[in-house]
Amino acid sequence: IYLPANVVMAEPVQFLYLTVPGAEPTVSHPRSLVIADRLSRVSVVETYAGHGEGSYLTNAVMEIVAGDGARVDCYRVQRENRSAFHLATTATRQGRDSIVHVHAVALGAALARHDIRVVLDGENGLALLNGLYILNGTQHADHHTTIDHAKPHCESHEYFNGVLDQHSRGVFNGRIIVREGAQRTDSKQTNNNLVLSEDARADSQPQLEIYADDVKCTHGATLGPLDEKAMFYLTSRGIPAAEARNLLTYGFGAEIIERMEIAPLRAQLDRLIRSRLLGTVGAA
Repeated sequence: IYLPANVVMAEPVQFLYLTVPGAEPTVSHPRSLVIADRLSRVSVVETYAGHGEGSYLTNAVMEIVAGDGARVDCYRVQRENRSAFHLATTATRQGRDSIVHVHAVALGAALARHDIRVVLDGENGLALLNGLYILNGTQHADHHTTIDHAKPHCESHEYFNGVLDQHSRGVFNGRIIVREGAQRTDSKQTNNNLVLSEDARADSQPQLEIYADDVKCTHGATLGPLDEKAMFYLTSRGIPAAEARNLLTYGFGAEIIERMEIAPLRAQLDRLIRSRLLGTVGAA
């Protein structure tokens, strides 16, 4: 997709990658390139899904180039079947005064990995990474992010929430690089994990590499079960324990979904997550 200067797309562009597995395992390599020239704007929705049973591998790449003053919003929904393997890279490069939002939701696949690489290559750029992974059974999902502040006066905000149940495992590795000369960088990174089973596991590894001296960089990670005080508050007001768990778990995921600006997609994901979390919590 190429947007010339000053072009604003009123409606999002949707990429749907649907795999129908056959008797033998298959592999696909979808590759997408979005170039937004100066002061243009576009929203892209990627959906990866599988229809039917069977093993297959998806190896996907999305590249985004945002010119000076451009804005690109990328929404990515991975809902492959439980026998699938999913490897993906999202790479972005931003010019001066540009904005890029990457929203990543991982619900499917037996094994999934998503690498997100952001380069802020112009002053006053803004990058938002907003991710949610909901896993159960023996699912395993990795998210590896790198935000490279190559120029001064840029901001990046990163929020990833994970819900893990049964024997699932979620891995988050977040790396922030502030290059020499990239003064007045403002970067925030948060990874929160809600673990609903003693056999589930969450690994979080935040990393900061700072080569400038006038910056604001923070990172934090949390890991734990549902808040007992919140559970007590809800149950003491007559809400059954199972429903209280559903409400608290849904709220944990909804925090990520609420940052998405496309209302129909937000509503669709809301229904998907409600359905998924009801199954996840009920199986705990």
